[in-house]
Amino acid sequence: MTRRDLLSRSVRAGAAAFAAPMLNLGRCRLYAAAPHEYSVRAIDVVGRSLVIDMLGLLSLDWRKVSSWHRRPASFDSADSQKLRDSGIDVFHPAVDLNQSEPYSATEAWLRRWYGFLDARPDQFVPVLRSGDLTAAKEQNKIGVLLGMQNSSHFRTPGDVDKFYSLGQRLSQLTYNARNRIGFGCSERTDAGLTELGFQIIERMNAVGMVVDVSHVGDQTSLDAFAASSKPVLVTHSNCRALMPHPRCKSDEVIRAMAKTGGVMGITGVRAFVSRRSDASVDDVLDHFDHVIRLAGIEHAGIGSDSDLGDTGRRIDVAGLNHARRIFDLAEGFVRRGYTDRDIELILGANFKRALDEIFTTSG
Repeated sequence: MTRRDLLSRSVRAGAAAFAAPMLNLGRCRLYAAAPHEYSVRAIDVVGRSLVIDMLGLLSLDWRKVSSWHRRPASFDSADSQKLRDSGIDVFHPAVDLNQSEPYSATEAWLRRWYGFLDARPDQFVPVLRSGDLTAAKEQNKIGVLLGMQNSSHFRTPGDVDKFYSLGQRLSQLTYNARNRIGFGCSERTDAGLTELGFQIIERMNAVGMVVDVSHVGDQTSLDAFAASSKPVLVTHSNCRALMPHPRCKSDEVIRAMAKTGGVMGITGVRAFVSRRSDASVDDVLDHFDHVIRLAGIEHAGIGSDSDLGDTGRRIDVAGLNHARRIFDLAEGFVRRGYTDRDIELILGANFKRALDEIFTTSG
């Protein structure tokens, strides 16, 4: 039985239990103890969508993650249920390791992750090719796409092949600072891609690895768009026109990203959403609206830049800092008049389309 079947069954059960009130309001709780009610339409569209969070952490409790890696059996039924109940089918739990030896640190990180995933085929589908995206949902398992938030471990174009063979499927060109490839968003100046950067992108295109520019400076991003023959993604960012923060993307960058066929995932990190301390879900929805007005519905997606609320981060927008935030976003899209197909595109179909194209290689 798929998650969609389970969600649909819960809706029918709720309607039967509460009869007239539920039929009149068209709302119910996903689970008996859940604190929030959602519209039947929002629940149904999440249930039938392939939901991809392109910067979704399984947990920000690093001791717990380390325990999973060391002892895969420590990933217990409660951990599994939390991920499954979230409505998210595919997670991309990328990090910047911030190590003095990024090559060896990244190799060790990927080996730990795949040791864990390979030990738990009952729970996970490692996303290594296009078909794995849909396999996760069809098998009622959790898809995990492994990428990195820095490419400092790429010393030569040949290193791209090495890490692809280890299962890396996405690499953000730089984190906030400069590296051998280009400039991050926190640098005062941005001279664009280096010659090595152009070579790295060419090799990433050739093997089928995703180029991500979420933390990358403007000129380096624009150079990456020009250099890439495949869609370039902004997996997790927001719009500088609405929030003037260096981590947010200018209208020029958003439009240029879309011309590559790329998709921009919107985050719920408060500092990238609004100057107000009481930023709301509606403020986050404004960023989706802005990308869609600039670039079209085909270029907006979700990159929450968070976990499922394990740590109760105060930096996240209230209303999206809990395990079922996808349903709150879907509810917001319904409220704003988006069609079911629009919502399906934003929840994951846009990222799937781009990933399908990137993962397809000529070899």
